[in-house]
Amino acid sequence: MDIATVIGLVMGIGLVVGSILIGGGGLGPFCDIPSLMITVGGSIAAILMNFPMKNVISLFSVVKKCFTVALPSTAEVIDKFRELSTIARRDGLLSLEGELEKIKDTFLIRGLEMVIGGSTAEDVQSVLSTEVSYIELRHRNGKKLLDAIAAAAPAFGMIGTLIGLVQMLRTLDDPSKIGLGMAVALLTTLYGALIANLLCLPLAGKLETRSQEEIMLRELMITGLTALVEGHPPRVVEERLNAFLSPSNRPLQNAA
Repeated sequence: MDIATVIGLVMGIGLVVGSILIGGGGLGPFCDIPSLMITVGGSIAAILMNFPMKNVISLFSVVKKCFTVALPSTAEVIDKFRELSTIARRDGLLSLEGELEKIKDTFLIRGLEMVIGGSTAEDVQSVLSTEVSYIELRHRNGKKLLDAIAAAAPAFGMIGTLIGLVQMLRTLDDPSKIGLGMAVALLTTLYGALIANLLCLPLAGKLETRSQEEIMLRELMITGLTALVEGHPPRVVEERLNAFLSPSNRPLQNAA
């Protein structure tokens, strides 16, 4: 669980709700079904027209990625490759088969299966780099979905505002109906701004960050796997992978 995303979401909602409650009147005046229909319904309609159905359905899994952390750290992966290279150097590549059940990352498992199966370094590089490209494409499509909602929600909020103003102007002679028109006019803009700036844009940014982290980690794994195929000693493998760490986090730098 990514605690930063949870804290940010709860804090944002809490500040908005808290400011409403402090102002008095409760949450009731800020709940309006027509406004939600225009803003939320309109945003859903927009992405349905803009994206294939399978992409829209995948939105929930995309959002889930913003709250869950399934990837190991870079240091953990480097430690694992140091261990794997030591075993391979001592007992041969076939001995790595016993390590597969200890690994949970499916990408790394697939790469090790190729190494154990006798694939060349070029084949490992080519196949896994293609998979990384499609991982990046899926992440990019997910971010586009969130960006599209972030763009559509304020626009439909403005449409709702115009509808509310028209309703209000047509009923100026009946004061009892002015309130309904004003509610639709103001609340749709509020809902659109909240959906875009409290949910979609931050989640899209987090997804982009997660994507960059995963792509970097996958590239590190590919480098480690090709080093195993080429038979490099553990020290050389570790030095190659340490290049993915910032200088301050590299063991040699710290030792100095």
